[in-house]
Amino acid sequence: MPTIPHLTLNNGVEMPALGFGVFQTPPEETRTAVEAALDAGYRHIDTAAAYGNEREVGEAVAKSGLDVFLETKIWISDYGYDQTLHGFDKSAAKLGVEQIDLLLLHQALPSDFARTREAYRALERLLADGKVRAIGVSNFMVDHLTALLDRATVVPAVNQIEVHPYFAQREVQDFGAEHGILTQAWSPIGGITFYRDSGHTSTLQDPVIGEIARAYGRTPAQVMLRWHLQQGRSAIPKSTNPARIAENLAVTDFALTAEQLAAIDALDTGKRGGPEPDAVTLEAFGRAIPEA
Repeated sequence: MPTIPHLTLNNGVEMPALGFGVFQTPPEETRTAVEAALDAGYRHIDTAAAYGNEREVGEAVAKSGLDVFLETKIWISDYGYDQTLHGFDKSAAKLGVEQIDLLLLHQALPSDFARTREAYRALERLLADGKVRAIGVSNFMVDHLTALLDRATVVPAVNQIEVHPYFAQREVQDFGAEHGILTQAWSPIGGITFYRDSGHTSTLQDPVIGEIARAYGRTPAQVMLRWHLQQGRSAIPKSTNPARIAENLAVTDFALTAEQLAAIDALDTGKRGGPEPDAVTLEAFGRAIPEA
């Protein structure tokens, strides 16, 4: 079983660098997928209130009896100080835990940033009360981070954003690095959302990545995950295929050269696959998160 490197967050908490993602995994498939991930050696699972599968993640982790780093996210519909405190209660109950390892705000809400700030103030309270071990954000751009840091008392430990060879968001990564905020990559191998919505072909078919993969007898996905690890990022690959789940973890026994890393960096298209962060509004994206 591979030994996964750990990253130390800005408050000293250690987190496995590779996490297993369950975005768009139906609840009925989530339990089996998480069990396969834990069997393969993952010890970090990433979910979110908006995914609708926190309960199944919690059930699989509880059944395993393993010590697993759990990460989840508060959805925009639960922003606001009291609402976010209750959002924690809902997520913790569904996950079946009293303490969550890493709790993020899922998106900035630029049209109502005061509500975003109040949500983050609730995360700071949860951290102070020991209900979470670390707090952070997701899909925050530089202007959102700047506005948040202007009032925050705790610097976010993590910013989970779309990062893959075709969309690297270097300015967001660099801003995070300057402020001690770890970049965590969702869609780390340029997932389905990216190629469907950006009009670009798949990173898995990219000739540059393919050539590097052949040189090591590896898959393109493994090369991309290695690229993330060597550049100091956390990455959250997802799959429901047990063979691919295990394959995505087998990336600790080879290393890319500086030239190969640079060649992958050069593939950036500047095209986003996910929604534009400033287009996220309660009117367009709000939905009630069920009680536990």
